[in-house]
Amino acid sequence: MGVTLWLGTGLVTVACCYILFKLTQRYVATRKRNAMIERFPGSKANILFGNLLEYPGPNEAGLKYQRDMTALFPRISRAWLGPFIPLIIVNHPETVKAIMKTSEPKGKQIYRLIEPWVGDGLLLSGGSKWRRNRRLLTPAFHFDILKPYQKLNNRTADIFIDKLDKFHLEGDGYFEAFSHVSQYTLDVILQCAFSYKTDCQNIGDKHPYVRCVTELLELITDRFFKPWLHNDIVYLLTSDGRRFKRHCDFVHKVAEDIIAQRREAMKLEDSSGEKKALDFLDILLTAKDEEGMGLTDSEIRNEVDTFLFEGHDTTASAISWTLYSLAEHHDIQKRAQQEIDEVLQGRDSDDITWDDCSNLPYLTMCLREAMRIHVPVPLLLRETTEDLEMCGHVIPTGTLITLSLYRLHHNVEIWENSLEFDPERFTVENMEKRDPFAFVPFSAGPRNCIGQSFAMHEMKTILARILRRFDLELDPNHKVEKKEAPVMKSQTGIRMKATPRQRAA
Repeated sequence: MGVTLWLGTGLVTVACCYILFKLTQRYVATRKRNAMIERFPGSKANILFGNLLEYPGPNEAGLKYQRDMTALFPRISRAWLGPFIPLIIVNHPETVKAIMKTSEPKGKQIYRLIEPWVGDGLLLSGGSKWRRNRRLLTPAFHFDILKPYQKLNNRTADIFIDKLDKFHLEGDGYFEAFSHVSQYTLDVILQCAFSYKTDCQNIGDKHPYVRCVTELLELITDRFFKPWLHNDIVYLLTSDGRRFKRHCDFVHKVAEDIIAQRREAMKLEDSSGEKKALDFLDILLTAKDEEGMGLTDSEIRNEVDTFLFEGHDTTASAISWTLYSLAEHHDIQKRAQQEIDEVLQGRDSDDITWDDCSNLPYLTMCLREAMRIHVPVPLLLRETTEDLEMCGHVIPTGTLITLSLYRLHHNVEIWENSLEFDPERFTVENMEKRDPFAFVPFSAGPRNCIGQSFAMHEMKTILARILRRFDLELDPNHKVEKKEAPVMKSQTGIRMKATPRQRAA
């Protein structure tokens, strides 16, 4: 009995000593990390809330705060998300470039908040898995694959144009741009990438996928600013957490249905001998690596969910803010319309061809300037896998790096009068004078947006189609205010009127 007690006491003592040693080791490592972080410039953090209390929120006041902080710290700064999560914020071409040129993985501490939705696809994966899947998916964005999508871009644009005609004929002619553009971009991505037809443009906001994506983005944004809800077990105990899970289950079901339908269609094509042009999903289903291994069912679903998210809402944001900017500046709008009229002169159809998209330089400048000011994706997160020296200090391994594209695109050292809408910033001459990393709406480097060419053709097509047919003006009684989220939205929507143009045939 005494020996047993002695052995038991000894084991408890050893266990306690080990735990104490590990806690001490962790404490020393954390102290060292914190000391390294604090060497970077930044405002003083609260011991409990970090810098959360000084941030007004994901709204216009919060965006002004970010511009002010960029003026104070134009290259790099540090901030604390609560007491335990440090952030190193980069917002200058030199510091942004140093991160984007690497293949450092996305910041899993934060991006894991959306992982239940999009899975471990290209957006979130890292290392050998990311490199393998990037190679497998790259053929889906080859010129030969993208060019046939132009016909679908125009046919889905027809539906959008018809809706604008109805708004003019019925009621006061005003419409809320964000919701209708979002329905259009969802229609495009479903048809072009997955050959999946829905009536989402006519169903509107009641379309369950549109509603789910909107609410998922709102839930993620709210959770980001509440570190006490970052624990998954705690979050799932809340009503928001349970709603988030329900919405994730729904979008997964949509993706699985799309995949199942395509598998059946491919079987029919094989048996009949008839082959259609390959799309994104076809390539996902048939891709093989050097060892002859394809993507698993879960990997395919993750990439479908990722592409639906990244190729739908981000594009809708860029189109909507461009329409807003052009409606706000009639002289710029007229110049863009004149360019479009010249390109389409003498044609029976208003369709925009693949080659037309390369012959609209001024419209492209307007689109780029709108993406600079309004920044569809306001920030990106990376996580260091090794110590990284920057601006005379060392960022420790495992630190979250915030690439603030909003701050970068409003950095006073690069952009004079950054809130002024001026497409001339993107003339060839002016772009050549700037660091290429001063404007990176699609990110840059090895982890750049794989679908940016697809997105640019889609956006230029619908903008040209709208401007060819309509004059745009904002509702003077409606105030537009931004809402910063994973995708830049408007708190209040964007109300505008589209009036049929009086122009020569």
